[in-house]
Amino acid sequence: MPLRQATTHRRHLQEIPASDSNVSTSFTWSWDPTKTSELLSGMGVSVLKKEKLGSENTPQELLVSLYPPQKRQKVKEKDKDFVIARRPRLLRETESGISWDALPDELLLGIFAYLPLIDLLKVSQICKRWQRLAFDESLWQTLDLTGKNLLPGVIGQLLPVGVNVLRCPRSCIGKPLFKNNRPLRVQHMDMSNCTINVADLHTILCHCDRLQNLSLEGLVLSDDIIRSIAQNSSLVRLNLSGCSEFSAEALTMMLISCSGLEELNLSWCDFTADHIKAAVNHISTNVTQLNFSGYRQNLQISDIKTLVTRCPYLVQLDLSDSAMLKPECFQYFHQLICLQHLSLSRCYQISPADLLELGEIPTLKTLQAFGIVTDNSLQLLKETLPHIKINCSHFTTIARPTVGSKKNQEIWGIKCRLTLRNPSGL
Repeated sequence: MPLRQATTHRRHLQEIPASDSNVSTSFTWSWDPTKTSELLSGMGVSVLKKEKLGSENTPQELLVSLYPPQKRQKVKEKDKDFVIARRPRLLRETESGISWDALPDELLLGIFAYLPLIDLLKVSQICKRWQRLAFDESLWQTLDLTGKNLLPGVIGQLLPVGVNVLRCPRSCIGKPLFKNNRPLRVQHMDMSNCTINVADLHTILCHCDRLQNLSLEGLVLSDDIIRSIAQNSSLVRLNLSGCSEFSAEALTMMLISCSGLEELNLSWCDFTADHIKAAVNHISTNVTQLNFSGYRQNLQISDIKTLVTRCPYLVQLDLSDSAMLKPECFQYFHQLICLQHLSLSRCYQISPADLLELGEIPTLKTLQAFGIVTDNSLQLLKETLPHIKINCSHFTTIARPTVGSKKNQEIWGIKCRLTLRNPSGL
């Protein structure tokens, strides 16, 4: 090898530090932060901002990707090796706390129990665990959707969660779209004056067999709907005021099946004489409150006799707007040993003087006779019957779910926790 080449190689070798030297080689980590953003975005992961990152809840893989490891330096001192490594500087939270993921289910359920309906639906979108907890049946016992526009599928999603009390009068209800045929747990339901298709109403009721209180006031029904109601043998209160389009045969079958009824409102239905006969002959003997008003030409004195014989323990009876009733029916009222409240408003064949006979009923406390008595005769009647309150209430509350002012959000004395206050559709 020529002398000049040997000298050059020797110089190069001398410039290379020895392995046991304290001088470290320089090293540059070429990392483009924008690539991290692109990578995580492609994986569907939101990028954490560096200044807000805390190591407590950050996966190790993400820490490594966001903060590449630095070149380690070896320092030899007194025959002992020390490793110096630069750790990533992470800003920790100013306040110490526990991760939400560390909270047990019971505690999260306790927190969720304070959330209104809209917020509960929002937290259900956080993650799969929160979705499972947000739809736990313990949170959905009572639900108030009064006056809302419920889109198709909403009822089919919410009721199977475990709703026990449903209050949605005056709501516009789309198709329920239930995913299966399992029976619902609903025991108290108010769907009075809703806008709902007859077939959709039947779909909802055919899933119910545990109802204790039901109000369908003002709705168009069908025989299929009446038969679905009949499968609820535990019914205690039933309000069908103003309902129509079901037969006397279906009514008979329902009254026989629902033998435990205590409060029944059949006022102002489109009843024929056959409906009247079916009702008075098959009403449960346990009924103590009955609204049978609005049958101007169809309710006869003979029907009153049948009714009183079948239901001797009536406490409240409303027969208003029954034009065929006369004072001759009073003898049957005397047979009701528990009668406290009687309504005969607009029964025009009964005169104010005839009403004095009702004062002989020892248990009678209130008497409604609007349209029969004038102001002058009313004052005289009150003086003659001081122990009876006369014309003290225009409306009866029999089997109705909500009484009093519109601000009352109770349903048969039960207050609903989950309420949709947002006026927009759900």
